[in-house]
Amino acid sequence: MKGELIMNRKFLCAFLVSLLVCSCAYASITNETVEAAWAKIAKADGFKAVKINYEKDESPNAWVNFKSETNYSVHVTAGLMKILNSEEEVAGVLGHEIGHVRLGHYKKGVSRNVGWALLGAALGRISGTAGTVAQAAGSVGMNLAESGFSRGQEVEADDYGVTLLKKAGYDPKGLYRAMKAFADNKYVTQPNGFNSHPPTARRLKHLMDKAKEVEGK
Repeated sequence: MKGELIMNRKFLCAFLVSLLVCSCAYASITNETVEAAWAKIAKADGFKAVKINYEKDESPNAWVNFKSETNYSVHVTAGLMKILNSEEEVAGVLGHEIGHVRLGHYKKGVSRNVGWALLGAALGRISGTAGTVAQAAGSVGMNLAESGFSRGQEVEADDYGVTLLKKAGYDPKGLYRAMKAFADNKYVTQPNGFNSHPPTARRLKHLMDKAKEVEGK
């Protein structure tokens, strides 16, 4: 009887720990949350609020398939929705994407189809689509900026997204928290000459500093 009680306690502890682990790794948000964030952030910027395209890809990603400022589509993956925790975090990611458009980062005919998946790629170290892209990039020695945006453009879009969050009525730290969710789920960008995204630790610090600056205005 005593042995059974000890085993039951061990099972209960293991079960509770597994619940805590799962809740941290998979917060998960709904389509309704994504759409509410998109409606508010697009309205605050005067951006055409086209319908969101939901992709089944498990890689955490969001991007704009851009042809012109009147011809584009917005995409959000199931993987991204699993790791984010709130509407403001989604709004931050989408505000960042709007920033790339408004700041003229797109070249004619360029479609942003790698985006945040590369943000999460420590080259050759994660599985799924992002890992495949990262491994291929490493093997041929290509500059990932050719597939997405430069580090400087990513920082500019971060700043734009943080400012837009406040304009839309969100906490300016929303994009910081989204980035933190990537880091908490082991999607981090290491310092590397082949990465177009800034290293995660440096980017988190910049996002927090920018949020505090925007809050003070």
